[in-house]
Amino acid sequence: MRITGRLGGRQVCPVTAGSRSVRIQGLVAEQAARRGARVSVVDVCAAAVAALPVGGAGVSAMSRTTPSHPLCSTDAISEQLEELQLTFGEGPCVDAFALGCAVLTLDVRADDVHIRWPAFAPAAAKAGAWAVFAFPLQLGAISPGVLDLYATAPGGLDTEELADALAFADTATLLLLGSGSEGPHVGGLEDLGGYRAEIDQATGMLTEQLGIGIEEAFVRLRAHAYAHGRRLADVAADLVARRLRFPTDPDHSDDAT
Repeated sequence: MRITGRLGGRQVCPVTAGSRSVRIQGLVAEQAARRGARVSVVDVCAAAVAALPVGGAGVSAMSRTTPSHPLCSTDAISEQLEELQLTFGEGPCVDAFALGCAVLTLDVRADDVHIRWPAFAPAAAKAGAWAVFAFPLQLGAISPGVLDLYATAPGGLDTEELADALAFADTATLLLLGSGSEGPHVGGLEDLGGYRAEIDQATGMLTEQLGIGIEEAFVRLRAHAYAHGRRLADVAADLVARRLRFPTDPDHSDDAT
């Protein structure tokens, strides 16, 4: 994922190492264990707030073909931020999704921010958020949403904090895209690197095999996993290994062999 502090006058490209992903996934799993529930994006938001110098977090599901909507938030301010951006159609969240890169807004009161987002910027400040950091959730060419973090004082995240934010976004992506009807289990999140690569490869194979776009190919892939009660990663592995082939007629997707 490309990260750029577009409104903060700097560009940062931290690397999320495997050990960092494991640590972040552990923090997320701990949040779920406290709730006594399966890991979800709610736990990603809660863990991010606990680990980073931010006041709150939220996730919105976003699409270029269907209406976007907030999925979760940690507090009233983050809930307002999600609603404001989707209502106004502007803000870090909207830009991060459109551009495919993180948008780091160090001070929503800055003149250039007001010029860029004339409706969102004053509303965000009024709500109590002075810095907003938006990270698109991405799996190859597929982006199911955005993770938003906010702070009640102006300023940015340092390199390590940005790298952790990336890992939280990766974990949220894995959870949002799911893995069949069961989903990831607490303490059992898969390696994100391998997960991303294989599903991306399988989706690409479907686009060529069926002559369809990347988003439709992913929908077909996930629909098959859901219909058969299988993990998405396992279906992708079967496609890549050519143990599974989808019919060209989407009305008979359950007949994949």
